[in-house]
Amino acid sequence: MIEMLVTTEGQELIYQLTALLEQELKCQPKASGLRLIESAHDNGLRMTARLRDFEVKDLLTLTQFFGFSTETFSLAVNFLDRFLSKMKVQPKHLGCVGLSCFYLSVKAIEEEKSIPLATDLIRISQYRFTISDMMRMEKIVLEKLHWKVKATTALQFLQLYHLVIHENLSCERRKHLNFERLEAQLKACHCRIVFSKARPSVLALSVLALEIEEQKLLELTEAMEYLQIHSKTNSRDLTFWKELVLKCLTEYSSNKCSKPNGQKLKWIVSGRTARQLKHSYYRITCLPTIPETGL
Repeated sequence: MIEMLVTTEGQELIYQLTALLEQELKCQPKASGLRLIESAHDNGLRMTARLRDFEVKDLLTLTQFFGFSTETFSLAVNFLDRFLSKMKVQPKHLGCVGLSCFYLSVKAIEEEKSIPLATDLIRISQYRFTISDMMRMEKIVLEKLHWKVKATTALQFLQLYHLVIHENLSCERRKHLNFERLEAQLKACHCRIVFSKARPSVLALSVLALEIEEQKLLELTEAMEYLQIHSKTNSRDLTFWKELVLKCLTEYSSNKCSKPNGQKLKWIVSGRTARQLKHSYYRITCLPTIPETGL
């Protein structure tokens, strides 16, 4: 048994983790629907994995452009994948579906003062559909999601796992496990549809396990074993997803990988358009780099 579990704070973290584990499969995409998307041919008539991944990258660009949280992005991806795994969406409607999922997530997570107007969001995204189109699509999305706008995501697990692990690291060693870096790695995984088939807890554990191996934090071996057992994740599954995460991050770091493009947003808010916006939309961060460790 790892040492932190006898502390009050440690017990509370494990209690929260147990509650998440009990809920994680209730609001996840249908695996059969995701497999259909992955197997679809890119003929312009059917939804494909490539189109889905491009749409998620656009949502990531919007998230960072507006300065929204990773929680907002993760929930938007959850909404999108749940909807796509249930409905046959034509590629021409994907933009409206994606932006509607994003806006629902923004309204569920962000502070009211930070929520942009729908007109501004459509304009910045450079889509041609109307507000009425988007409002109708929001209603359709909500109906198909059974009005469940709360979902257990891999980010929530990653946050809890990170807190548990930090309890087992000295203050000096904690800088080796940078949460911002873990977040960036998870966001990169969200941009690949294959990871939407993983249990959120397993995806988060895979990202964390890889980073611990990379940083050679051998003192965390026991803590990771405990989390694996508590999360009911067998070694075979963990190894499988770790290998996919490693492949994703390796490709993502290469120049061959298509990354979210902030250039069109920089262009669309130039000049008169920028002055018309009521919010400060100029904050465009690096899209989306994985930060170095704090060494």
